[in-house]
Amino acid sequence: MKKQKKRQKKIRITGGFLKNRVLHSVNKINVRPTRNRIKQVLFNWLQQYIKNSICLDCFSGSGNLSIESVSRLATSVTALEKKYILVNKLKKTLKIFSITNISVFHTNTLWWLKKNGTPYDIIYLDPPFYNKILLNKSIQYLEQYNWINKDSIIYIEHIDNNIYIPKTWKLIKNKKIGIVSFSLFYIKNYII
Repeated sequence: MKKQKKRQKKIRITGGFLKNRVLHSVNKINVRPTRNRIKQVLFNWLQQYIKNSICLDCFSGSGNLSIESVSRLATSVTALEKKYILVNKLKKTLKIFSITNISVFHTNTLWWLKKNGTPYDIIYLDPPFYNKILLNKSIQYLEQYNWINKDSIIYIEHIDNNIYIPKTWKLIKNKKIGIVSFSLFYIKNYII
């Protein structure tokens, strides 16, 4: 019996000046990039906010959301990733694509967030699905350590709807595709 080849994960940029470019393969790494269909919905939601924004990608993995943001004219992105192999792959991809406005940090996101920060315009929270504690702590630290302000927009991708959402956050949009729920929030005092 012939062995079937494992299907390669292709991560494509879905819009902007890098549309249809393919990111480095992440086949042998335990990573779950945001699916293209979800990404298209997300960036349709963000289309009026993404241009000239300063973004924070808290669990960047392959850099999928970071590169998509820059492709759609975000001014800059700070990408945080714990796995060294993913940091290296992302840096190689940035070099190949000639992207200079994404800063990649090999760090634990919780350690990074647990210090006083400067607010970002758009924050992506897409941690490993089954680690609700990691997601809840990240949300808590964004609030506690000044990473958000009245103009911040926060994106959360999750499978468990029982997550901690601060009272000051207001849900703008949410959707579910398959088992994945994804939500967009802003701070209540800010009217969109």
